[in-house]
Amino acid sequence: MTYALTILVLLALVFAWIGVQTAARQYAARHPEFGLLREDGKEGCGGCGNHCAGHCEHKG
Repeated sequence: MTYALTILVLLALVFAWIGVQTAARQYAARHPEFGLLREDGKEGCGGCGNHCAGHCEHKG
């Protein structure tokens, strides 16, 4: 019983997160004046902190 409840809670959290992402994408599409939607792990340069700050300036 505990395992089934745990699985149901985890699935509910996953689907809730998918709903949040969908709502954020729709909001960003309706409001382009706020810029592009930044998703986790897809920021490119500058998203990893100061240890790689010089990476984008030296594209060569």
